[in-house]
Amino acid sequence: MSTLEACAALPAGRAHGKTAGGAHAQVRRLKGALLKGVVYLAAALTCALLVGLIGYIFLKGLPGITWELLSTAPSALKGTIGILPNLLNTLYIVGFALLAALPLGVGAAVYLTEYAASRRLIAVVEFATEALAGIPSILYGLVGMLFFCQMLQLKTSLLAGGCTLVIMILPTIIRTTQESLKTVPGSYREGALGLGATRWYMIRTIVLPSSLEGIVTGCILAVGRIVGESAALLFTAGVGTVVAQNVFAAFGRSGGTLSVALYMYVSERGEFEVGYAIAAILMLLVLGLNAATRLVRRTMKSKEGAK
Repeated sequence: MSTLEACAALPAGRAHGKTAGGAHAQVRRLKGALLKGVVYLAAALTCALLVGLIGYIFLKGLPGITWELLSTAPSALKGTIGILPNLLNTLYIVGFALLAALPLGVGAAVYLTEYAASRRLIAVVEFATEALAGIPSILYGLVGMLFFCQMLQLKTSLLAGGCTLVIMILPTIIRTTQESLKTVPGSYREGALGLGATRWYMIRTIVLPSSLEGIVTGCILAVGRIVGESAALLFTAGVGTVVAQNVFAAFGRSGGTLSVALYMYVSERGEFEVGYAIAAILMLLVLGLNAATRLVRRTMKSKEGAK
């Protein structure tokens, strides 16, 4: 090919390259739009499923919620159906489990992330927590019944059920807190230590406030599991429906939570209207606890920002 022929063919080659590049760009844009549409569709389906589930429960359950249901205890002699003992037992056991599990879980996560030097130890503990998180709740109930109720002689009581739930939610709190601590930039730690702060002061004032989102997420997941748990509590806490005189008396006797009451009313008595009402109360309780947890998080963050 002569020089003139090569120069004549050059613009044609460039034009062909531009055409091919434009086609590839168009294909990439189509793929991107398709994937974006799939993501939006998945998000819409998830939101629709959530709204549909909550809406169905509220539609079926809210009409059955009455003051008599909330303020009385069940009585075969009086012919009344009430969930006041179950509601109180649920609040008691949620408070006890969080008060016991949060310090243990956050402390374990802080040690694994900030203090532990042995990678083998960290790997073993992480494997153990992941394995515990995957164990079915019925097995926790059996172990809790054998250990807390029989070996420690706590009998069937709220205290035995609360201790069992503490073991159940510890892996969730540890893992979420640990992953949140890992997201804190290392420059924060280096800057604090470089200014002369002690390791604990650095953790308390910089690392933990920066990882508050993960800790709150762990609390929300733990509360959801506590409120919705029934299998483990059937073996450990029992199904008692007597209103105790005080909190300490309640932990010393058998007591069924709302989820246990839901199971008993639906499966044993076939009273689906009461079951839907309890389900709606459980949903409202979970939403309220989540909102309260988020409010506490915002308050703590605003105080840290003011400082």
